[in-house]
Order: sequence, then structure tokens, then C-alpha cells
Amino acid sequence: MNRDDLKSIHPKIPSLVEQHEKGALPRREFLRTTTLLGLSSAAAYALSGEILGDGLVEPSFAQEGTYGGTLRIQMNVMEIADPGVFDWSEKGNVGRQIVEPLAQVGTDNVTRPYLAESWEANDDLTVWTFKLRQGVKWNNGDDFIADDVIATFERWLDPATGSSNQGRFSALTVLEGETRTAAPGALEKIDDHTIRFNLTRPMLQFPESLGDYPALITHRSLGETLANGGSFMTDPIGTGPYTLETLNVGEFAAAVKRPAEEYWGEEVYLDRIEWIDLGQDPQAHFAALASGQVDLLYTLDVNLVEQAAGTPGLAVVEKLTAVTGVARMRVSEPPFDNKLVRQAIQACIDRPVVLELAYSNNGTPGEDHHVSPIHPEYTELPLPPVDYEKAKSLLAEAGYPDGLDIKIQCISDPKWESDQALVMAEMLKPAGINLEVEILPGGTYWDRWTTWPFSVTQWTSRPLGVQVLSLAYRSGVDWNETNYNNPEFDAILDQAEATVDIEERRALVLELQKMLQDDAIIIVPFWQKIFTAGSEKVQNYAYHIAREQHLNQVYLTA
Repeated sequence: MNRDDLKSIHPKIPSLVEQHEKGALPRREFLRTTTLLGLSSAAAYALSGEILGDGLVEPSFAQEGTYGGTLRIQMNVMEIADPGVFDWSEKGNVGRQIVEPLAQVGTDNVTRPYLAESWEANDDLTVWTFKLRQGVKWNNGDDFIADDVIATFERWLDPATGSSNQGRFSALTVLEGETRTAAPGALEKIDDHTIRFNLTRPMLQFPESLGDYPALITHRSLGETLANGGSFMTDPIGTGPYTLETLNVGEFAAAVKRPAEEYWGEEVYLDRIEWIDLGQDPQAHFAALASGQVDLLYTLDVNLVEQAAGTPGLAVVEKLTAVTGVARMRVSEPPFDNKLVRQAIQACIDRPVVLELAYSNNGTPGEDHHVSPIHPEYTELPLPPVDYEKAKSLLAEAGYPDGLDIKIQCISDPKWESDQALVMAEMLKPAGINLEVEILPGGTYWDRWTTWPFSVTQWTSRPLGVQVLSLAYRSGVDWNETNYNNPEFDAILDQAEATVDIEERRALVLELQKMLQDDAIIIVPFWQKIFTAGSEKVQNYAYHIAREQHLNQVYLTA
């Protein structure tokens, strides 16, 4: 492919090629960025292989699998009434077998078209035009058309829906007071299979955000179904290779294969997928796998990794991720509305020790901002030092010379979250801060997760740091649990989202990292290495950094 061809795909691609040739742009970022700009993944891999001289080609599952069988997965089974408000990866794992995204982020962190056939962006990344696949049928017989995508986005951007996608695609919104609404003209139907997204500001990661687990495209009738008291569970219309057979919350879910001739994509191997809810005990999960009651775990407890690795017939997989337990303070709630109090708490936390005691050193220490070392925009910052004298002085200046009594909420499962809170409570004592740890069942905690004054929230991994920052810390978005409202932060984040050059984007994100660290709104003690385990008869299962289950290529051996 010559440079003129590359320029016709997007004018920024030739400069990325030059940077890659000079060694200034690592392969991972070359692949990720050029595919976001519209270059096919196969072409991006081949071009990188040519530039670096190693003949790299796009990876694929070379071995053809065996058709048939039932894959049994241990996983919490939750309601999936509305895919647009999914807030757990587990919900997405059931949902994505039935409804599908416009784009999919692979385990190599490369974004590929899915229900979209292709996309292109204008020069300044403010207009994205998507071509939809033709010949795709919903499982009720309807054609998949642009109206489905428009209706899905309209629901996402409606503040009444409460979708995190409003923050994910905030460039399609305008902020009026404290409320975000869809920007006029943001969604434009060109024809039945072409959609134009008109953004209020440039956004490089637009296609990548379409692959996140709440960004599944639903049938145009879902809004009416919900308005009439129904849900996706009562009317599970989807384009995916499976149909929802049953779902009993807290117990069991099953999806069955659609006839191959009805599905637009390659025929899937499995006849049936079952998700079995075995409660909260990690030992019970492992026992079910070891005894053959299930074939695959959603996640393997860090304390059971060695035992699983030593069990014949099981395979253990691990990944270093941006999964973390954010101990976040809601800055609109006293005493956390006082920056001095937040800084005093921050000064007491020994992050490597929290990692050791709460997660057996399986990860890397955090720096009290929400950009991980696995993110391409990350710049290492010094760990905030432990300084009890500083903490006491800050508390006195804040009006608490005799100490402070506060409470933190966390969930009982996974246990590392409560362990993290308990370790932090011990660390705060020398400064005169008495931290009560309230350990709650998941349902109770998540009913109020955005409103607790102080709590530990597990955030899943996403490919780009700017994606997380926009979801969690941009003013007025639904998942902004700290209630952080900083126009300067928003403005720099806007710039970072618009910047293709990785060094320039890293410099902007460094400012955001420092801003979060200095404002002391969160404690990020560590980034996790995550684990899962499965039977060796499960083939072609690729572990995803966000624990997403992509099962179209999975098959079972005897």
C-alpha cells in the first residue's frame, strides 16, 4: 500500500508511518491508532511487519474447531433489562452473545469493525462516517438498519436513561448547567446503511469506545418495549449468533445457537452457552471447575492461582491490566469537600504495602490518578510519600486537630476490595483518622455506588487512559462518582482526546494525572494482574483485559 493510498484513508496515517519507521512510535500504538483512523487491521499488521522487517501478519485462530457442545461458565448472573445501562462486565458477557457492537476491541487492543463494515473520519476527527453491514438480520427477521443505531444512540444520550455511554460519547453532547443532552445534529442518517456522527469536538477514540461492554446496539423497538413495562429479557431481539433461552438472576442463564444461515457472521462452534451462578465463595468456584461441573471461570481468585496451576487438566491465564479498586472521595460531601482532609488521607497510604497485603503483590502500585502503566498515554509519577506529620498538620489546618472519624463502604466479594479498605484503615490510625469499614453485599453497595461519600469501586480495564478519564472524571457524566467538576481538567481532556500524536497526547495526559493526584480525590493503591482458569478442553479462548467473553471462535475438545 503506497503513501497516497494511506493518505486517502486518513491524512494523519502517513505521519504515523514515518514515526513508526523512525522508531518513535511503538508497534502497539501504531496498530491501535492507524486502525482507529480507518486502516484495516490486516493492513496495519502487514504494514508494521514490512516497516520493522519481521513479516508480521494479523494473528488468527489457525486451527478449525469442532462444532457442537455446551460451554459452562461460572459467573454471577445479573439482570440484563437494558444493555444501554449495563454496569458490570458480567452483564455484557451474556448480552454480547445476543446483541452486538458496531466495533470490537480484540485482546490485542486493536479495534475492528463489527456491525459496522468500515468507518472514516474527517481531517480534524470531528465527523465520523460509519458504513453498516448489509444483510444483517435481527432474530425477529427485521433488517439491521441505520434506524436501529440512531435509536440506540438517542437512548444513550438521553439523560433520563442514565447510560454511561453519555460520558463515553460526551463529544456528541452539550452540557447545560449540570445536565448533558444530545447536541443538535449529532446523529445524522445518510441512508439505511450509513450514519454520520457530528461531534462537538475531536475524539480519536470514538471507534474504540464503541467496543466497550455497555455499547451494544439494540433493536429500534427497545425504547418502546421499556416504556411499556417490558425489557430486553422479555423481548431479547438481537443480531448475535445466539438467542437468549433463559435467565434467572442469581442462578442461571443460557443462550442457544441461531441457525447458521440466519447469522451474518461466520458460524460459531458452540451449540449452547450456560452461565452458572455459584455465589460469592471463590473456593466454591474453583471446586466446581476442578470437579468438572463448569468448564471456565469468570475470574480466578488471586489466592487460588497456585492451586489451580497445580491441578491436572486445568489451564491458568493471567493478564496485567488497568483493573483497580478506586478509593474515591465524593468532593461534594463533607468532610471530603475539604481538599486538606483528602490530602491528609492520601499522606497516610503506603501503596506497595496495600498491594502486598490486599492482593499478594500481583500487580503494580498506583499513584492516585486513573491512568495505568498499560495505557499508552501513561507517564510515571512519584508515589505520594507516607508522611504522618504532614497528615496531622493538614487535619489541624482543616479544623480537625483531634482527629477525624469517617466511614468507607465496600463490597464483600471480591474479598480483596474489603481487604484493601481494612489495610487502609490501619494505615490511617497513626494520623488520628478512625476509618470505619462497612462491608456490604454487592446489591446494597451498587444501588448507591455513585453517591457514597467514601467508598471502594472496582473499575475495569480499558485500552486508553482518556477513555477512563472521560467516563469517571468529566463534569456532569453519569459515572462521575467523585462529583469532580473541574473545567480546566475537562478542557485538557478535550485536547487529549483530539490528539493523534502519542507524545503530544502523553504530555496532555500527564497534566491530567498530576491534576488528579494534586486534587487528592482518589486513592489508587494498585493496578491488578487478573487471572482465570478453565478446562484444557476449552480451545481458542482469549482472555480479555476487561474480562469480556468473546466466544464466537471458542470450541470444545472431547
